[in-house]
Amino acid sequence: MAKKPSDEALRHEAALAAETLRAGGILLYPTDTVWGLGCDATNAEAVAKIYALKRSENKRSMLVLCASADMVVRYIDRAPGIAFEVMEMATSPLTLILPGARGLAPNLIPDEGTLGVRIPDHDFCRQLLRTFGRPIVSTSANLSGEATPVALQDVAREIVDGTDFVVDPRFEGRPTRKASSIIAFGEGGEVNIIRE
Repeated sequence: MAKKPSDEALRHEAALAAETLRAGGILLYPTDTVWGLGCDATNAEAVAKIYALKRSENKRSMLVLCASADMVVRYIDRAPGIAFEVMEMATSPLTLILPGARGLAPNLIPDEGTLGVRIPDHDFCRQLLRTFGRPIVSTSANLSGEATPVALQDVAREIVDGTDFVVDPRFEGRPTRKASSIIAFGEGGEVNIIRE
């Protein structure tokens, strides 16, 4: 089994990735589920680059990773309290579709004003989010209509070449290698399980 990278190596890699995000670049990075494409969720030009790279304008395929519930409430202003309770109780990766998205790139937010949000249980993602200080886009690293790549070697060359920074695969950790569960919440606390 590969040795876990040191904390110093983790901080260094996250700092390089955060620099790319600040410059409006696109990352190819590991998450708690599968490899994803990411950018600064507040930068509309960077978001547009991901749509172009994936050959898709589907806003529902994009979610954001946040470091904590505190970060979530800075960008989602109408989430019911029950959503945060569910988030805390989750034992596997869970994306919440929440109402009242704000302060993010307009081309990231679907017309109904909702947004998929996840707090990843993943060392690299957590370090990157802490270093960067803002939500990061997360969408599967595939061309629209193609299979979701679970490991870096499965990512299409076109996607790899279209990114500005590829995170070292030794920071992959132990991903689930499958997409997260998805639960949508209405402002009144209505719950709709979209994907188990």
